[in-house]
Amino acid sequence: MKLNAKQLQQMSNAARSYALGAVLSAHSGHIGIILDGAEMMTCIFANHLRRGIDRFVLSAGHGSALLYSVLKLSGYKIGKLNTFRKIGGLPGHPECCVEGVDATTGPLGQGIGNAVGFALSQKIRGIRARTYCLCSDGDLMEGVSFESLSFAGRMNLNNLIILWDDNKLTIDGVAQTDLDVNARMRSMGFNVMSVRGNDISSIEHALERAEKSTKPVFIQCKNVLGRGSSLENTARAHGFALTDTEMLDLMSKNSDREGVCLWNVVAKRPIATKIKSAIVLPRVKIPKAPEKISTRELSGIYLDLLMKNGVDLITGSADLADNTRVKTSVSKDITPNNFNGNYVNYGVREHGMAAIMNGMVADGLRVVGSTFLAFSDYMRPSIRISALSRLPVIYVFSHDSICVGEDGPTHQPVEQLPSLRLIPNLRVYRPCNMVEVAYAWNESIRDAEHPSALILSRQKFKQISTPNNSDLSCGAYVIYPAKSSIVKTTLVATGSEVPLAVEIASRFKNVQVVSMLSMEIFREQNKDFREKILRGCVIAIEAAAPGNWFEFADAVIGIDKFGASGDADSLYREYGFDVDSIIKELTKFLR
Repeated sequence: MKLNAKQLQQMSNAARSYALGAVLSAHSGHIGIILDGAEMMTCIFANHLRRGIDRFVLSAGHGSALLYSVLKLSGYKIGKLNTFRKIGGLPGHPECCVEGVDATTGPLGQGIGNAVGFALSQKIRGIRARTYCLCSDGDLMEGVSFESLSFAGRMNLNNLIILWDDNKLTIDGVAQTDLDVNARMRSMGFNVMSVRGNDISSIEHALERAEKSTKPVFIQCKNVLGRGSSLENTARAHGFALTDTEMLDLMSKNSDREGVCLWNVVAKRPIATKIKSAIVLPRVKIPKAPEKISTRELSGIYLDLLMKNGVDLITGSADLADNTRVKTSVSKDITPNNFNGNYVNYGVREHGMAAIMNGMVADGLRVVGSTFLAFSDYMRPSIRISALSRLPVIYVFSHDSICVGEDGPTHQPVEQLPSLRLIPNLRVYRPCNMVEVAYAWNESIRDAEHPSALILSRQKFKQISTPNNSDLSCGAYVIYPAKSSIVKTTLVATGSEVPLAVEIASRFKNVQVVSMLSMEIFREQNKDFREKILRGCVIAIEAAAPGNWFEFADAVIGIDKFGASGDADSLYREYGFDVDSIIKELTKFLR
């Protein structure tokens, strides 16, 4: 049974009053969107959202108090609203740990990308479901929203409905949006409508039309920020700027017992169980690798074996599939006319790709996205949200060092690898051989709590075998034992620097080499194990900025300046990463 306009208005008022109470309790929050956005959110939750089937994303995450209010009234078990913005209570911006919150949002633009990911996932899974997204002026100014929306238009995601809270104001004053947002949305392939943001009948009519659209839909909701308050239509209305007295007065004016009772109708509706894809990891024999090969090639070989043996992954790339090797022999393109595939070409949209993947994984798919390591900076905010939300997105980053070569320093990562290691809850793997590549893939697929980053080389390098008794589950192991029982020095290396470290160690009797596949996993081991592995003087060798190695090493041979244009071997020599240069440095240090 659909609720009528009068009933929806009563419910909107009740939701508004509850949300204002949460903000007043916290003495912190955003009032403007509560006062102008309640009608939009109420219409969606009361008459359109099929709970557990459809998705709702509040990209304007500063409106979290309004979302929590609606969820509470809708019967979701989210705790007390007076815990808003307090330790152990409801978070200041929506987080998917709260029941009924589909996506962690707040950094503007991210939610739009998540919504596109949900809509794409629904198409891939072949379910008749919709994704609703409420966004702000600020969302539409962020570059990630451009990337995501243009992708949605190209893919013709007609199950995506975006509502724009168009109040023409942001924190600093007049919103600096496009001069004609609607024209831009039409150009990107959206069906565009326009309504007044407090006109429930018009909102309802627009949503009903949207649900029958053959294109993705964008609904401009012309609004007044802070409607009904003394700060109405001013930038100050965005935040917590009203007196307690006025807040209490607004709560009283909007209080509606009948509206609360009407929400009980919604609360009694069933919530469908959300289905998450469970990946079965087959036993795949690790193939023998050539004497010299790049880890991106090894990764491509192993991924191909996994997918041939039925591993259900959706892979994709920001226009670099041939370089990152994530398109396999069994890949089938997902297109606007056929979503029955397993590969997505996101176009040159690194940030949008990552935000979209977060939505896809939150919807239950297992997803892989790829680009060059240097371009991970474009997508860092979305990677951070993956980690914060515990979404097991798999990121594949190839071209992992200055050995990219002739393309020059713009494409040669230096600081990106250590900067990824700084993100809490992100597992970073930099493998040196096929055994490590296979382990990194297997663990990334098994892991349901951490996003993973596989860091892979473009250049071919000598393969050093992993000893048969090695335990990779500890994150690091001795790949080259010292010739003497007394170990005076441990060289720690990753990826393409492992064979370099082994060649250096072979010149000495009491030097061993440790391959550290994952610094994060190694850090989790107990002190006794770490000291057992890292014996004597510990020197780390890695072609990247050295900073985070000092947690484990006494000295670091790294690169803390930008690269240059030239072939890989010449660059290694130029930056002191040849055997003779490193031995010279080691000799100085060990004196």
